[in-house]
Amino acid sequence: MRNSVSSLLAYAVLVAASVSLLSQPAGARQGQATSSSQTNAKPEDTEVWEPVPKVVTPGPTCGAPPSDAIVLFDGKNLDEWVSVKDKSPAQWTVSDGVMTVNKAVGSIETKRAFKDYQLHVEWRVPENISGTGQARGNSGIFLASTGTGDAGYELQVLDVYNNKTYVNGMAGSIYKQAIPLANPCRKPGEWNVYDIVWTAPTFNGDGSVKTPAYATVLFNGVLVENHYELKGETLYIGKPFYKAYTSAPIKLQAHGDKSEPISFRNIWVRPLE
Repeated sequence: MRNSVSSLLAYAVLVAASVSLLSQPAGARQGQATSSSQTNAKPEDTEVWEPVPKVVTPGPTCGAPPSDAIVLFDGKNLDEWVSVKDKSPAQWTVSDGVMTVNKAVGSIETKRAFKDYQLHVEWRVPENISGTGQARGNSGIFLASTGTGDAGYELQVLDVYNNKTYVNGMAGSIYKQAIPLANPCRKPGEWNVYDIVWTAPTFNGDGSVKTPAYATVLFNGVLVENHYELKGETLYIGKPFYKAYTSAPIKLQAHGDKSEPISFRNIWVRPLE
């Protein structure tokens, strides 16, 4: 009789324990299992040894091109650039290590085409700049030039040091799409710096968008566009839209406003493909 009672008591305890366990949230039961697996884990289980990232030697100074960069302008010549309108050699002015826009001959673009990349550009509005709003040191960096004129995806260049304009058209904006998060523009006569990460859009076989374009922009070291998803190409009039392309040049705009032309220096790119 005592053995039967003992067996019944043991069975009752086992059932009660099972009910208690089942009544716990699934996460709690899983947590117990995870805790057990963590106890038995080794540091080596989460170590990744390959592939080993390539060695890149940084530039000797901040803003200097690293060892794997393609130098697009080093102050010596325009060998990496052509005219947008007819692909003839670029005819902007080069003097004292600086490239200055020649508005009479129009925009220029790189001979090479790119997809995803990191881009460094330095630009300066002349100290004697005149005009107001969009007619004051206007230019643009087209992160992908998809045709003649202003076709493509433009990061605006403009004097916005005490110069009021529409905010989706100020320096640091993705033109007519993204308002910059801040305005760190230096005054005319001083150099401004853009550091850009461009993720090109991709397209399906029928030309529809597979993945959109993204842009991250630091303006004089200040984040002004944080992985912004573009709605399509940047347009002066109308709504943005995408059109399929595979790779594209980088374009510098010769804007038609009457203000004094701006200058560029120290331009380099690191393809991320």
